[in-house]
Amino acid sequence: MKKSIAALVAGLVVGMAHAAPMPKGDAAAGQMMAAQCAACHGADGNSAAPTFPRLAGQGARYLYKQLTDFRDGRRMNALMQPMAMGKTDQDLANLAAYFATQKSGVNLADPATIAAGERLYRGGNAKSGVTPCAGCHGPAGRGNSLAGFPKLGGQHADYVKAQLQAFRAAGREDNVDPSLKRNNDAGKPGEPGIMQMVAAKLSDKDIELISNYVSGLH
Repeated sequence: MKKSIAALVAGLVVGMAHAAPMPKGDAAAGQMMAAQCAACHGADGNSAAPTFPRLAGQGARYLYKQLTDFRDGRRMNALMQPMAMGKTDQDLANLAAYFATQKSGVNLADPATIAAGERLYRGGNAKSGVTPCAGCHGPAGRGNSLAGFPKLGGQHADYVKAQLQAFRAAGREDNVDPSLKRNNDAGKPGEPGIMQMVAAKLSDKDIELISNYVSGLH
């Protein structure tokens, strides 16, 4: 039997509290290493290309997990895995600390769909079973640093869309290339993660609305 999303959230928070601690990051050391990230993510983590995520202002704990997941093969990406490979936990903590201290930019959301996107983000859709995004990511999209839930406000719409599609493909167990699935939100291998369960119920239109809305949220 699948766990409820509420149970998964509670379990993840408890799991994060007992996980191996993230080393104390040195932002100055991370800045020196960040030069190799600038081509895709910008010198300060504000990427110009909408397909590359903004790292500036993102929670350090979330960034650290994603970097270690890339390095250790829990999250697949042909560009990021080679970049993370060979780096120590301390290296990745330093990078996470640097980008977390930077000020994030914000995008201009399409005004035609902001109202519909806000309703879905804040209230979900009881009819289709879509859970409100704000429950984990906050009404203003600032995320949850304790649980390691990412900041969504100001993130590029194209990037958010791609990640929601990847979580959905994993949640629905779509018969697609494994590289198009994202399942590193699961607490344990083989278990459904929070985002897989949430995204599995999203339609293409839902994804468009949410992605546009959060891109201008600040």
